[in-house]
Amino acid sequence: MKTEPRPCAAILSKIGFFLIFALISGLVSCDLPGFSTSTPEPPPLVSSGTQNIPEGLVTFYVEIPADTPATEPIMLSVLDEVTGLALNAHRYPMEKVDERHYAVALPFKLGSTVKYRYSRQGKILAEEHTTDGRPVRYRLFQVANPGETHDVIARWNDTLYAGPSGRITGTITNAVNGQPIPGLLVAAGGAQVFTSGDGGFLVEGLPPGTHNLVVYTLDGKFQTFQQGALVAEGSNTPADIQLTPAPTVDITFIVHVPEGTIPAVPLRMAGNLLQLGNTFGDLAGGVSTLATRMPVLSPLADGSYGIILALPVGADLRYKYTLGDGFWNTERGSQGDFVIRQLIVPESPSVINDNIQTWKVADAPEITFDVNITENTPPNEQIAIQFNPYGWTEPLPMWHLEGQRWAYILLSPLDLIDQLGYRYCRAGQCGQADDIRTPGEFTSGQIVQTAPDERLGIPDQVNQWIWYESELPEVGVTDTKVAKRGPEFVAGIAFQEFYHPSWDPLIPTALEQVAATGANWVVLTPSWSYTRLSPPVLEPIPGQDALWSDSVKAIRAAQTQGLNVALQPAPHFPTTTGEWWATAPRDFSWWVSWFDNYRAFALNYADMAAQSGAQTLVLGGEWMAPALPGGTLADGSLSGVPVDAEERYRALIAEVRARFNGKIAWALPYPEGLHALPKFLDDVDQLMVLWSAPLAENPEASAVDLQVKAEKILTTDIYALWLTWKHGVDQKSIVIDLAYPSAEGILTGCLADPIQTCLPPRALDYPAPDYPLLNVDFKAQARAYDAVLAAINNQDWISGAISSGYYPPTMLHDKSTSIHGKPAEGVLSSWFKLFLRE
Repeated sequence: MKTEPRPCAAILSKIGFFLIFALISGLVSCDLPGFSTSTPEPPPLVSSGTQNIPEGLVTFYVEIPADTPATEPIMLSVLDEVTGLALNAHRYPMEKVDERHYAVALPFKLGSTVKYRYSRQGKILAEEHTTDGRPVRYRLFQVANPGETHDVIARWNDTLYAGPSGRITGTITNAVNGQPIPGLLVAAGGAQVFTSGDGGFLVEGLPPGTHNLVVYTLDGKFQTFQQGALVAEGSNTPADIQLTPAPTVDITFIVHVPEGTIPAVPLRMAGNLLQLGNTFGDLAGGVSTLATRMPVLSPLADGSYGIILALPVGADLRYKYTLGDGFWNTERGSQGDFVIRQLIVPESPSVINDNIQTWKVADAPEITFDVNITENTPPNEQIAIQFNPYGWTEPLPMWHLEGQRWAYILLSPLDLIDQLGYRYCRAGQCGQADDIRTPGEFTSGQIVQTAPDERLGIPDQVNQWIWYESELPEVGVTDTKVAKRGPEFVAGIAFQEFYHPSWDPLIPTALEQVAATGANWVVLTPSWSYTRLSPPVLEPIPGQDALWSDSVKAIRAAQTQGLNVALQPAPHFPTTTGEWWATAPRDFSWWVSWFDNYRAFALNYADMAAQSGAQTLVLGGEWMAPALPGGTLADGSLSGVPVDAEERYRALIAEVRARFNGKIAWALPYPEGLHALPKFLDDVDQLMVLWSAPLAENPEASAVDLQVKAEKILTTDIYALWLTWKHGVDQKSIVIDLAYPSAEGILTGCLADPIQTCLPPRALDYPAPDYPLLNVDFKAQARAYDAVLAAINNQDWISGAISSGYYPPTMLHDKSTSIHGKPAEGVLSSWFKLFLRE
């Protein structure tokens, strides 16, 4: 039976666009702009230039789980990562071969890289999941010639997997120089992983069978690798692979815009490659691209726009033009479809002439947002607008008109929306740096209703930003003789462990501001995430962990500012760290997996430090207490860490040294970390003491009293640690890592909390923490910094001070540990400049 096209716009007009939110969760089958065609055809692509590339027929064979409902159709979903994986999928019914096997054949241009997954249509849409229950983001198939691929679906989102599994492991190197290639996307069996610093990868939990193994470079700079891999039950399939670099070629894009295009606003190019704004992550609202990471075209004299891009030869470039991002204000086809263009990058320089048909559907409304912002806004800061049609999507840069006036005209896809929430924010950091009327993650924003052919104008005024004050208290620095320290003294600022891809364009400015404080070090905090508890899996997840290339760019930007760089990698947890450790099985096999994961994590960043020229690698941290020899959980009970943990850490440190010849530091929390100092710390070069110590019993204590308390801790506990650990080795050093939130109670060490007696200071090490029982106290934070730095001034055996928790994107006058834009930053800057004066 043929399936007729089902345009989503027609469905949405009846059931409401809010159902797209359910679609993103994999619950309904409606897509934009259509469901399927009567005969299997790939989604329409706008060919670029005059390319005449033949098509090849690809047959997709799939084996479905035995418990799949027999009456529900199986579909192949071809995905569009530029618009959004959940927002413009095209689904094609598959033909039943037998009870467990289905097939469909589709034509694609030779050289295409197809992103797809399998779906099952019942009352609600079921999507395929991996054996461990995670959604399949997409599979990959490289169309080199007409051919076929054989896939195995492990399970659906509404079924379980109880069968055996195997794995694929390997190392990927450059075929020209033999060097490992980090940060590559490796896809097999619906799973995706990234290569680590040594080019290694591990794809685990694959059901037995033949899987299509694809290695894909995010920027296209290496040719895509593809090969079938046979996975047997309980076995490992080795796959050592060499990739050939792809040469680059200059491609000139000339774009002719339709009459009535908004003049003098940025026209961006959104695409599937990293350099065209793709983050390869699942961002807010189901999108993967960010406007602020996209290239901007230049206006030309004849009214067209142009850009020259150096692109890798042979790359399958999917792209579109936009006045917003990949979803909002993008070019549309004559039938209202989302346009997606394709270019197989040619070998020689070429000029591509593209014509945009329209920005909106004919009878769709448009909305002009015209806002005046308060003068109490940081200078030169980009203002953004964020939309909420079914849940918040990623913020879009507004257009600066003059002075405090900003505007944005929303054109599409308003044909699919009859109600819209919106809000404004600073630096694109919605949820943290918001208009005070619509703060945080749980607001619906201001609401606007739309109607066909309606042109709405919304004049607005932002009178105040949340977490941004017009007046801050002045806090002086202790008047004392400051000992001049040499260039080896660490005057550092450490970034927060929180991360979002929108930070990356802002990092160079943040590092310039760090250097302006007088700091000579910056501590970057790249991360991986725990995605499974049993067995524990620690891996990079795009969108919440910085990509390898983004971390390296940040290191280069810091070096450009003359800053020394330390890497302090930290994991992200799905729950609180205490809860995560408490609920883990922690039997012997679990601990073996945990140490294997931590080893891979540490060595990855040792490789990054070595390859990028970073000077220090910081391991350890407060979160690791249960994994140390004799480790305990938050409730004081033993964690069950293996008795050979000491030897495991010594072996790991030796491996790190074999790859990285800089300093190895260990982050040690005070006072907990001093109770039973692990012996393996003899093998590290530096201890970074994580300091949030209370400095008084009375919050009104004088500056002298605060300094005396800080000196007492330094000259007793920390000096005893120094003598015990140093063993007469001159090359060893101790650095104090300060974390004081700008919250009432920090001087006494008791932050009010309704659940526990006192909230730990480092619990506020993320942006815009809003604990209602806590009042902001900028003065207390600044006084704490001044007291500890004054105490350090009198201890020449201390080799440095670091302020941790710095929020890079913008100034937030919040309760967090960040000093960015707060009085404590001025105090720290004064001390740093005195310590490091010429």
